[in-house]
Amino acid sequence: MNRTEFIIVTAIILFVAFALGWFAHWLIHRFVQVAGSDMDELDKMAQALHEAEETRDQAMTYLQQREAEMSNQLQQTEAELSAAMDGLRDARQEAGELRAYIERVQQGN
Repeated sequence: MNRTEFIIVTAIILFVAFALGWFAHWLIHRFVQVAGSDMDELDKMAQALHEAEETRDQAMTYLQQREAEMSNQLQQTEAELSAAMDGLRDARQEAGELRAYIERVQQGN
């Protein structure tokens, strides 16, 4: 094999390798390529996900506000209950004192 034949064989081998690489690239690109309808569907799904996240954020904000309101209302109700219990305790004590006074007055007569 002389020098010219060696160059020709090497050129043919390199051309075949190039052709196989190009064909493999074309084949992979053909199978991996995303269709336009699929892209539209992906865009719709992304938009729906974005809207769902916004709705979730709004719901979380509403729940936090509602929880703060309910906590405040519970604290007010507990304060009112405590005041009412104190008033009831004072009224019972006063009623007991009045009964004792009435019994003493009746026994004194």
